[in-house]
Amino acid sequence: MALNDQLPHEKGLDNSITLMQEGYLFIKNRVEKYQSDLFEARLLGQRVICMHGEEAAKIFYDTEFFQRKGATPKRVQKSLFGENAIQTMDGDAHTHRKLLFMSLMTPPHQKRLAELTMEQWEASLVKWQGVEKIVLFEEAKEILCRVACHWAGVPVKEEELKERADDFSSMVDAFGAVGPRHWKGRRARTRTEEWIRRIIEDVREGKRKVVEDSALYELAFHRDLNDSLLDSQMAAVELINVLRPIVAISTFITFAGVALHKYEDKRYKLESGTDNDFEMFAQEVRRFYPFGPFVGARVKKDFTWNGCEFKQGMLVLLDIYGTNHDLRIWKEPNEFLPERFKEWKGSLFDFIPQGGGEVEKGHRCPGEGITVEVMKATLKYLVQKINYDVPDQDLNFSMAKMPTLPESGFIMCNVRKKYQ
Repeated sequence: MALNDQLPHEKGLDNSITLMQEGYLFIKNRVEKYQSDLFEARLLGQRVICMHGEEAAKIFYDTEFFQRKGATPKRVQKSLFGENAIQTMDGDAHTHRKLLFMSLMTPPHQKRLAELTMEQWEASLVKWQGVEKIVLFEEAKEILCRVACHWAGVPVKEEELKERADDFSSMVDAFGAVGPRHWKGRRARTRTEEWIRRIIEDVREGKRKVVEDSALYELAFHRDLNDSLLDSQMAAVELINVLRPIVAISTFITFAGVALHKYEDKRYKLESGTDNDFEMFAQEVRRFYPFGPFVGARVKKDFTWNGCEFKQGMLVLLDIYGTNHDLRIWKEPNEFLPERFKEWKGSLFDFIPQGGGEVEKGHRCPGEGITVEVMKATLKYLVQKINYDVPDQDLNFSMAKMPTLPESGFIMCNVRKKYQ
């Protein structure tokens, strides 16, 4: 009997429709059904191994066994990442470009982005006090687009800010979508790439001044391993991969608003909380609420692990959402408990909302620090700087929709400054 004959196999000629119906829970549901961290399915006509848990994450992020080349479908490249971007690279070329991204996301950059975010939230209060209601998700998109572009040195006119913010968000929304949502994301990427490419070309031709060490400058003049400048299209794609994830923090911010409303006792503790209290709250939002459902890679060479034969070229999916809710890792995983991070040791493979493994060598998102600091600044604003009412609204979110969001976008009204 072949090793993989003993592996649980999901029934059916193709399981793609079931994946779309179950979304974030597709892998987790079958892990529980089969009582196995590994099972095989058929997705889009190909055999796929699905993996779950900390030990699976360790092997999945081992670059000796897995690579990203060929793992990201073209439809995702053409909407979310951009074609041939860093997420699709491996080896020395990936490491070289990853170092560039990491240089833009150091603690000083994280701090600056958090400061800019707080400034923008505080500046928004004048407008907020004069309107009937505020939708946090919509406000966060625009604020973070303004912040990201200002920090990166990318010029954006105030009258076009909403369109740019919506386009960045549409690229993210297209990830797991079919039909109109997907094509909207494709169109958004085309517009954004044209916009950013023109700016990069102007910088290279000396038509536009740019601050050295800014993300725009670094991408415009970045050289690959052959000491050649990236072509302007590739530079634009990678600059978007700096800007877009910052705007995407609006999803975490919206869920943070929901958590502050739903878990009043946790919010109350933040009223006089320390920076560490805000960090724990932000991390629990990232663990508890759905963001990335899973991530894919291709088997680099034949190997056997946990009784399963992995054949070169096979697609493998790692369960992100399910691993962040694994009972073996997290006590009461379906409870919102920020204090759990007081004892958390910071494993590279048990908490993977934005990927796992080492940032320097693998495919873990280098912007996690930015995400946490921007979330902390926003939480401090919502808790310590303003008061607001939360009207009746639909705060439910679909686990089938990837990515997902509370239906209402989190509505606030009667916003006023908090006087301490």
